[in-house]
Amino acid sequence: MQSSVDVDFFTEYGEGNRYRIEEVIGKGSYGVVCSAYDTHTGEKVAIKKINDIFEHVSDATRILREIKLLRLLRHPDIVEIKHILLPPSRREFKDIYVVFELMESDLHQVIKANDDLTPEHYQFFLYQLLRGLKYIHTANVFHRDLKPKNILANADCKLKICDFGLARVAFNDTPTAIFWTDYVATRWYRAPELCGSFFSKYTPAIDIWSIGCIFAELLTGKPLFPGKNVVHQLDLMTDLLGTPSLEAIARVRNEKARRYLSSMRKKNPIPFSQKFPYADPRALRLLQRMLAFEAKDRPTAEEALADSYFKGLAKVEREPSAQPVTKMEFEFERRRITKEDVRELIYREILEYHPQMLKEFLEGAEPTGFMYPSAVDQFKKQFAYLEEHYGKGGTAAPPERQHASSLPRACVLYSDNKIQNTTEVTDDLSKCCIKEVGEPPIDRRTGVQAPHNVQGVAARPGKVVGSVTRYSNCGVAMTAEAEPRRGIRNPSVSAQNAASSYPRRNPSSKNEGGR
Repeated sequence: MQSSVDVDFFTEYGEGNRYRIEEVIGKGSYGVVCSAYDTHTGEKVAIKKINDIFEHVSDATRILREIKLLRLLRHPDIVEIKHILLPPSRREFKDIYVVFELMESDLHQVIKANDDLTPEHYQFFLYQLLRGLKYIHTANVFHRDLKPKNILANADCKLKICDFGLARVAFNDTPTAIFWTDYVATRWYRAPELCGSFFSKYTPAIDIWSIGCIFAELLTGKPLFPGKNVVHQLDLMTDLLGTPSLEAIARVRNEKARRYLSSMRKKNPIPFSQKFPYADPRALRLLQRMLAFEAKDRPTAEEALADSYFKGLAKVEREPSAQPVTKMEFEFERRRITKEDVRELIYREILEYHPQMLKEFLEGAEPTGFMYPSAVDQFKKQFAYLEEHYGKGGTAAPPERQHASSLPRACVLYSDNKIQNTTEVTDDLSKCCIKEVGEPPIDRRTGVQAPHNVQGVAARPGKVVGSVTRYSNCGVAMTAEAEPRRGIRNPSVSAQNAASSYPRRNPSSKNEGGR
């Protein structure tokens, strides 16, 4: 039990009492993610501890890039960083604790657990992805690693794009395309120009291709191009799309890729109506545009949003655009930086969540807050204990959290504060059951309408559950006529997978994995 001195100390100077840690929901090479309760706001959050971030400058730079982009890209379809805990020392800290909004699952799990998604689901999912992508691209940012596991999901069908560690910014005074290597994106969702090193620079159309692959996976429940290697990946693409024209091949700058495509046997394209026989024809026309072999033939996110497939869903001209990211924010990308440089830059980003200390920092004053331990010190033992017991089924309280009220609970909290046993929740809410509640409400300002509610079929264990919450085109929940959202997941499955979609240190592409 904490002494009253410790409690008073953290109440006055630190953030130690703000978050009540509940359970580990993810673990990886980066560190550990715990769900927690924010006593200031009453919200459930995910706190991610990222270990030893300065062990490799490249990893630290990726973390810096991500927390900076997530601060700048504030949009309902992009995951939000709510807070970053203040480190105990400006020049010696090794770990950081990032507080995210807590999402219940990811699109990979939704696809895996639901084989009866409706046309309304498909339309609403794709609209959100393109709406978020429009915002990202108008900021001159390329995501570069869009895939189902990097799309967080809630049972109300809300999606949020995450994992910006591989993103890049293109500046207005440079060519419209951006230079980078071809192997960063996860293979199954890579555009053809990346698979073949077709060009030395690329356009935002690489993200449009990835969204097309994700949408096709939603329609069928299976990855569209699950290549075993780069050559197999190109073979699968051309099996569906046909071999590219001689004019298209001539535009490929990489000689080896050009020779390979020229030597490929002639293949005719497979009609999308044959590949996806039960899909809405309008959806297939848009999908075919997004999966054009040549980048120049793919629509922009804004053009895709204006497609007739979304007629009546929203007014595309009202979807928000972003201010372009400035050079000053990403000046570090243009030079070689040291471990000390990136530590200082990450510290500066953390101060964005501590306005008073940021003011002192900008005024050149030595921040007095560093005279006292921060919340990080209190969290260290709790995280260490939970990490040690992760997956072992232990229920003992962490050493510093002896009060019964702070123990991880084997239950799901509902929006009406009722508590239900985990087994009952899994049995009762084991699928995405969207109930019939009449005509979806429409936001009079924006004209947005979320999917019609459709009665689900028999439950199956492990399925994502819950009713649809209506959203305006800015992603604000429309609660006047919507049924209150309820706890939706089997905690042992969905939360763990949701956590895995939060920003990771090591790019999956380093292993050349399909996922």
